Amino acid sequence: MTDTAPAATTTPEGTTAPEAGTARPDIPAPPFAPGTVALVTGASRGIGRGCALALARAGCDVVVHYATQESAAKEVAEEIRAMGREAITVRADVGVEADVKELFKAIRAQFKRLDVVVVNSGITADGFLATMSLDKWQKVITTNLTGAFLTCRESVKLMHRTGGSIVMIGSTSGIVGQPGQLNYTASKGGMIALAKGLAREVAERSIRVNVVAPGFTETDMLRGMEPRAREQLVAMVPMKRTGSVEEVASAVTYLASPAAGYITGKVLTVDGGLTS
Repeated sequence: MTDTAPAATTTPEGTTAPEAGTARPDIPAPPFAPGTVALVTGASRGIGRGCALALARAGCDVVVHYATQESAAKEVAEEIRAMGREAITVRADVGVEADVKELFKAIRAQFKRLDVVVVNSGITADGFLATMSLDKWQKVITTNLTGAFLTCRESVKLMHRTGGSIVMIGSTSGIVGQPGQLNYTASKGGMIALAKGLAREVAERSIRVNVVAPGFTETDMLRGMEPRAREQLVAMVPMKRTGSVEEVASAVTYLASPAAGYITGKVLTVDGGLTS
């Protein structure tokens, strides 16, 4: 018996399916109307950067938010401008109310509107519950959950008359729990509850709120893992590979777009079957 790669198959839609264990090819992003303005928090790297670029390719002008990585944020903005879109960079600590208000003041001054928000800013500070300090707990909750609350609150104010779409970047940790990072798990689980409640609260204003919950995704954090630990994580995934930033960004772009106009209050996992 020869050891050959599995042949590509044809889907019912007539397209060629990827071979097992390989990433999906780029999928064309749904278009947004000219002048659509998107805010992506934590957009200087990783999933946030991928979302900012994907939204720009789909037709959005983008507010590139960052906390500390100014030069990286400016590079993202330059890439967006090279596509013929408008982009500005704004620094803010999303866990500080005054900073978030200044962020939205800048959006009003530059664009006078806001149509799409990707709530992506987040940090980790892992440790087991029995030895976790209150400071470590509060730092993660403040950035990830309080930051989501403040960002959503100010977003709703701007979208109140025009409608819009908010997509929060959750995590599979907020769905199934993850030992050793209960602060992060609680923050992402709280984000899901926040999204579901807010979706019902603002639906009559034509504001949609959804969550994309990535699994193991190729970001700096995952690339920095010890190889054996990484192999163990990948072995848990039914598709036997990690996800790409582009795959997460495609899901975010879809949920943010008019193509998902009747979807709100939902959690879309992008995890290779991990939580199936």
